[in-house]
Formats: sequence, C-alpha cells, structure tokens
Amino acid sequence: MHRPTASLSSSKGDSADFESEVPLNDRLKMFKSTTFDPQAYFIHHAGGMSEKEIRHLCLHLVALKKASAEEMRKSVYANYASFIRTSREISNLEGELVSLKNLLSSRANIIHGVAEGVRVESLNDGTDHSNSDALNFEDRELTKFDEWLIKYAENLDILLGERRVDEALAALDEGDKVADDAYNNGSSTPSALMSLRNSVMENRQKLADQLAESTCKPSTSGFELCASVRAMKRLGDGPRAHTLLLKSHEQKLNRNMQSLTTSGTPQAYTTSLSQLVFSMIAQAANDSLSIFNDEPAFASELVAWAVEQTEAFAGLIKKNVVSVPAASGCLRVVAECVNICLGHCLLLEDRGLALCPTLLKIFRPYLDEALRSTLKRIDLSTAALAASDDWSLTCPPVASRSWGAASGGTAPSQLKLSSSAHKFNSMVQELCEDIGSLDFPNLSEQALEGVLQSFNSYVTMMINAFPGSVETENLDTSGRRIVQPAETETQQVSLLANAVLLADELLPRATIKICPTARSDDQPQRGSDKQNRPPPEQRELKRRLQRVVDQLRDSFCRQHALELIFAEDGGVRLSADMYLSMDDGRDVSEWFPSPIYQELFIRLTRIASVLSDIFIGRERFATLLLNRLTETVILWFSEDPNFWEEIESGQRPLGPFGLQQFYLDMEFVILFTSQGRYLLRNLQSVMKNVISRAIEAVKANNIDPYSTLPEEDWFAEVAQTAIRMLMGYDDGAAGETMSPSARSVSSVHSHGSM
Repeated sequence: MHRPTASLSSSKGDSADFESEVPLNDRLKMFKSTTFDPQAYFIHHAGGMSEKEIRHLCLHLVALKKASAEEMRKSVYANYASFIRTSREISNLEGELVSLKNLLSSRANIIHGVAEGVRVESLNDGTDHSNSDALNFEDRELTKFDEWLIKYAENLDILLGERRVDEALAALDEGDKVADDAYNNGSSTPSALMSLRNSVMENRQKLADQLAESTCKPSTSGFELCASVRAMKRLGDGPRAHTLLLKSHEQKLNRNMQSLTTSGTPQAYTTSLSQLVFSMIAQAANDSLSIFNDEPAFASELVAWAVEQTEAFAGLIKKNVVSVPAASGCLRVVAECVNICLGHCLLLEDRGLALCPTLLKIFRPYLDEALRSTLKRIDLSTAALAASDDWSLTCPPVASRSWGAASGGTAPSQLKLSSSAHKFNSMVQELCEDIGSLDFPNLSEQALEGVLQSFNSYVTMMINAFPGSVETENLDTSGRRIVQPAETETQQVSLLANAVLLADELLPRATIKICPTARSDDQPQRGSDKQNRPPPEQRELKRRLQRVVDQLRDSFCRQHALELIFAEDGGVRLSADMYLSMDDGRDVSEWFPSPIYQELFIRLTRIASVLSDIFIGRERFATLLLNRLTETVILWFSEDPNFWEEIESGQRPLGPFGLQQFYLDMEFVILFTSQGRYLLRNLQSVMKNVISRAIEAVKANNIDPYSTLPEEDWFAEVAQTAIRMLMGYDDGAAGETMSPSARSVSSVHSHGSM
C-alpha cells in the first residue's frame, strides 16, 4: 500500500530540515566510507522520483559540477603565488634535509670509527703496551685490505682527475659496498675502515663539485648537462642538481637573447623572442621530467622557475614592443603580439605548465590602454571628418570583408554612408577583429561598451549637424564649427541613414566577433532557431543602439516641427488664435487647410521622396519617421495648456467656423498620412481625441456643433482637393468643390449631405 504524496513530501521536508542541522563534515562521512553504495543511496533518496524530476536533478548536478570546477579554477589562480612560494620552500627544505642526512651519516661513521679505534683491551697485568703497540704497527706488514685501500684511493684520484664520471661513480659505489662488508665481517681494522669511508665521502663531494662546475660552462652540450645532473642525483645531491639544471638553461637562454635585435617589426621580434623563451622552458621541462620524473619538490621548482622566466619575457615585450603602441592606440600591434605570446605559451600546457594567466595578468593593462586609445582615436578621426563631411552618401571606398553582405542582409551596393560614417565603420571593424583574436571575455565586454559609447558620440555629432544646433552646440570655444551643418533635407535624411545602417547591420555584424557567448564552443545548438538567434550580448547591444538612433530621429522631427510651428521672427504660427479669429464676424469665402498644415504636407511629401530613394528596403523606418514627425507637430498643441486654455475658457470662445477649420485641418492630416501609409494607430488616436476635445469646447458655449458641421464626406472631399492642388493636379474640379463652401454653413452642410 502506497503512502500518500503529502506524507512523502512531509517526510522529505523533515529529512531535509534534519540534514540542515547536521554539520557538513558529519554529512560527508558516509561518502568517505569504504562501504558506501551509490546505487542504494540513490534508490533510498530518489527511488520515487519521476523521469522529469530525475532529468531536472541531473541538470542541477551538472550545473553544480561546472560551478565547482569554476570555483576551483578561481581558487587555484587566486592562490597560485602562495602555492609556488610554498612549493619552493618545501623544495629548499628537502634539499637541506638531504644535506643534513649526509652530514649525520658522515658524523655517525666518524664516531663509530673513533669508538672502534679506541677500544681498550683488558689491562689486568698493569703493563703499559702503548709503545710496543706503536712499534708493532710500524713494523707489521700491510694487510690485503690496506693494499686494496691504497690502490683504490689512487685509482679514484685518477678517475676524478680524468673526469671519467661513470667509472668514478662505480668506484664510489664499490667503496661503499666494501666498507659495509668489512664492517659486517670485521675483516678490517677500525682505522682502515674509517679511512675508506672518509675517502668515499670526500671524493663524492669532490665529484659533485666537478659536475656542478661543468653544468655552468657555456660549452657544455645538452647531453653532457643531463649526464652531469643525473650523476649528481646519483651522488645524493638532487636538489642542487635540479637547481643547476634550470640555471644552465637560463644562462643559455640569456646568451641566445643577446643575439636578438629590435630593429625589425614588433611582430617579428615577438615571434623570435617568444619562440626562444618558451622552447627553452619546454626543453627544461623535458629534462627535468626525464631525470627527476614528477617528484613534487622538483616539479614545484620547475613551475616557479618557468613563471619567473615568463615574467622576465613579458617585461621585455612590454619594454620593447607593446608599451608605445598601447599608448598610441595601435591595438592591432598589441593584440597580434599578445596572440603570438599566447600561441607559444599554450604549447606548454601539455607539459603541465599553464603560463597563460601569468602573461594575461601582465599584458592586461596594456590591452586596456590600447583599447582606450583606439576608441579615443576613433572618436577623434570621426570628428575630424564630420567637420568637413558634406553628408552625401557613397558606396564604401574599398571593398573589404567587413562590407560583405551577411545572410539576409543588405546588398553591398546599398551600403551607402557618408565619409565620416565610412571612417567610423572601418575603424570599428578593425577594432572588433583585433579584440576578436583574443580569448579575453572581460576585454570583449569592455570593447562592446566602448563601441556603443563611440557610436553615441558620433550620433551626438550628427545631432549637432542639424541647422538648429549651429548657433549653440555646434560651435567650439573659438567659434568654429565642430560639425559641418546638414542644411538640406537630403543631407538631414543622410544623417538618419548613417545611424540606421550602422545600428541595424554594420555594428552588430562587427561586434559578433567579440561577443563572448557567440565565440563560446560550449553553446548547445538545437535546431535552426537556436543557431540563428543572436547571443544575448548582441541583442542587448542592438537595443541600446536603437535607443541612440531614436535620439537622432527625435532630433530630426523636433528640428522640422520647430521650423513649422515658429516663424523666423520668433512668433508662434500654430496657436489658438488662428481658430478663434475665424468667428469675429468675417465671412469665410473658401475652405482650405490652414497654411501650417499645407506646409506640413509639402514638407512630408519632400521628405518621403528622399526617404524612398535612400531607405531602400527599410520602408518601416521611413514610415515610423514620417509618423513621428507628424505626431510631433500634433502633440505640440494637443499637450499645450495655453492652447487649450484659450480654446476652452478664453475671452473669445471657439465658434462654429473655428471648429470647422480645426476639424478640416485634422481630417486633412488624417487623409494625407493615411494615403502616405504612415497613419499609425497612435497618431490617429491623438487627432481623434483633439477633435473630440474641440467639439466639447463648443458645446460648453451652448452651441450645438453638429448642427453647423458638414458631413464627413465634405471634409474628405475638401481635404482631397487640397492635396491635389498642393501637388499641382488642378483639373478645374477644385473650384467647383470649393465654391459651395463659400456659401452659408447650412448650405455647405446641405451640399455635403447630397
């Protein structure tokens, strides 16, 4: 019988609460036990889980595993210096322990020999035998051991003098063996045995010194070096032998580096020096591994030595290669040199030497400086060209990979920009290629932010190019123009084309090379949607680029709206008086849209024509721009409290003629925006609301607006006639259409009803 689900959940919850109270060490003991059964543990804790829950648990465990590995990697990097320092101290301590062991062994032999030599026989007769013993020693014949010892010492001197290392090592081993046998068998006198041991010890030290001296000679070949180090290790002097091995490689490296010159290109010098340094480190690692295997003390000393050589190498690269290019903004030179160093450095990882973090830690400040200088150079170069840019759109001056049409993108023949935009795009493309060659996520994020800020600066310059900014933001301290003004509508639309093409295609296409997520090989690819979906960094970049473009678009609309609303003398052309004055007893001979809306229509028609020529394939942006420009004009008076205060509660109330003119103006705008296909819902809603508000204002004066207003068809007919006349299509029907409205309002209403 199964238990209820609620009880099971409650039991699991109680178990979780109990486990949370138990210390972590106690909870881990069961996993350390030799009797731990994973299968039984899983069945006990997850036997009742569904397949979906098991999958979720597996994903959670994989995530924990990745997080644990990342945390361990960060911990290793954070404590790497301490680890190397501790390993070096351990290595030195082990060497001192070996030396102490040898010293104690020699002292023990000396003490043992002295103890054997001063052994005193029984003196029961009270006779002094010292003189007789001395005479007997001088007169006695040499034993076979004494004769062997004399020949052994002479032979050992010859072997050491002739530097016959292998034979000398064999002789020393033979001496140790003979001494041990003589001691165990008692076949020699204590003095002779002590003499043998002292001779072996002294000659071991002498041979070790000879070998140490030979390792430091420039003429010593690699084979001879390894042979000497092996011999020193056999002599029990391993720590000094390993240190001398590394020192010999370092001396050889320094001698070889003296032949290098910095007269060539930075990349050539970096290649030569990098290959020399890291090949020498690789050779030292091979020699150390072949002689000392992977003993921790010697491996730690090797790692510490390799880090020191890498830091010294990086110091030379900083001094002779990257410092000047980084300060001057030559990011490509810095990036290429760092890539060369990292390429050689990566070859050492198979030998257990991960030196790339050391290089990146040293080179990072120079990469940051080069990036900042490059971004500053982009801003300065773009500003210099913007000061003389005529804002005419042209194709790219030189075809390059960065201008190739992406899949589904704009054709190369349509990628037209002004001269300053071409320069900005080419420099950003180069920047992204240089950063993209480095596997450095933090630098990529900094570059993405820098590109966005540079684009923002460039758009600000284009905003200052509008005529309204010439007298304010577009002047420097000396009164000179910062940016060449865009005086014509074609030039002003070209500013928008620059921003839109850069933000929609060119910059995202360039920055995909430096997006860390896009460059990661760990991204799961499931289906075409996953493959084609841009990485999150690029999506965020596109959103921020679009906000910058919106600022330029709003400035464009504000510029043209202000030109329409305000006269050159500063007066307001779009005011409530233009409608209130129509009911001052004057007879309205003809009905026609107000002059400001006629000019709005003409201007929008010209801009739409320019947009159709420039924004090929980007009709949506053109539609939004025209809608936004019209909306800017309408919103100006719809949200102006002074305008509606005069309309609704002024000294002169809004009358039938004023309401009819206001109604006609709004219907005229609705008609030509709908025919131009840029009447969006927001604009139509605003105009319907202001019409209703004007009608309510007339009602408040005890006037029935619907008794005087013509039918909807009349407004559409007059508005359509006005459009044809403004476009130059006067076919004679216009006068007939306009003349009935010159009669009374009631007759106009009757005519509109027919």
